[in-house]
Amino acid sequence: MKTLSIYRPQNFQNALSEFDKYFESFFGDSLFAPAAKIFNRLPVVDIQETENSYVLDMELPGYDEKNINVHVDGSRLTISSKQEEKKSEENQGAYLIRERKISAFSRSFELPENADPEAVNAAFKNGVLRLEIKKRAEAQKRTIQINAA
Repeated sequence: MKTLSIYRPQNFQNALSEFDKYFESFFGDSLFAPAAKIFNRLPVVDIQETENSYVLDMELPGYDEKNINVHVDGSRLTISSKQEEKKSEENQGAYLIRERKISAFSRSFELPENADPEAVNAAFKNGVLRLEIKKRAEAQKRTIQINAA
């Protein structure tokens, strides 16, 4: 007979580590394990399509806009950073809990055919990078007026 027991971790970091081990015990080194480790380190992105543009929002808490690079090469949009963790001279104590990780990253996206790679606007506010990629004028919807004969 199997019983259900309550799991009470000693601290949150141990809980995460134990959860990872528990999860891996089910899936082992499956095809998803390497991908899960990579995606856990990449900033999350929301992409919306509006009538006139594509809007990309990327969460980058703890990053500085000076260390973020946005490049368009043909139809490939790449967002990257070489962010290094800041070492404060005031705070030389040892960490009791260390959950935030700021590291270098690079993400690339293939732009749709109707996107205009020359018309990309970028803004960074409250840890969110927002890119607006305009659609080409010929690709936008237009209404054609019908005249009475």
